[in-house]
Amino acid sequence: MNLHNHPAMRDSRDRPFDVVLLDFGGVCLVNPVELHHRAEELLGLEPGTLDWLGPLDPATDPPWREMTTGNGLSERDYWHLRAAEVGAAAGRDLSLTDYMTLLYDPPTPDIIRPEATAVTKRVLASGCGVSVLTNDMSAFHGAAWAERVPFLTLVDHVVDCSDTDILKPDPCAYRRALDILAVAPDRVLFVDDQPGNVTGAIDAGMEAMWFDIAHATESWAAIADAAGVGVGDAGET
Repeated sequence: MNLHNHPAMRDSRDRPFDVVLLDFGGVCLVNPVELHHRAEELLGLEPGTLDWLGPLDPATDPPWREMTTGNGLSERDYWHLRAAEVGAAAGRDLSLTDYMTLLYDPPTPDIIRPEATAVTKRVLASGCGVSVLTNDMSAFHGAAWAERVPFLTLVDHVVDCSDTDILKPDPCAYRRALDILAVAPDRVLFVDDQPGNVTGAIDAGMEAMWFDIAHATESWAAIADAAGVGVGDAGET
């Protein structure tokens, strides 16, 4: 499959994909570890108190490494654990929902990667669809939060597995998304920061890319290239 640049407008026979299907948290929404400074400031903690860095430096974070290898700790388990630890450091009870509200509500522009907005606009302008397949949006942020995130108004569909609790990498999660998108799996480019979810998408017949949060700008440039819109800087609007 030729993934080199194509003219801005082209029919489906010339596009490398018909849909770019994005995970949300980590890929589009910055990861909580990137907002440690915000949590520390709001909770009155000394800078550097939160020294586990998850995808930015897995060596500092054994639970993250356990979660990404799929050896028993789910992503929800991981964030429940971390929310409780952050609360304990501040001398208070902090649920997962409390932790996510602290970091992401109200949904200010800085919580969305600028490259996500820029590349999504370019992909849509090329005639290719862009949708989101997420495990935990409502579970982490509440049902109404997404309505206040401008980025999500750009995309064609938001498929939130919180609705059914059938989560990636369960094959049914991908089949549900494909049914909603009404597209063949081999016409989809799927992007996720969790290796197990990438493997699940490949097993479902999709082209899939792992998103490296530690190198987010480069990862978005690679998405742009794969979607055939990799011209200029991925951060340009």
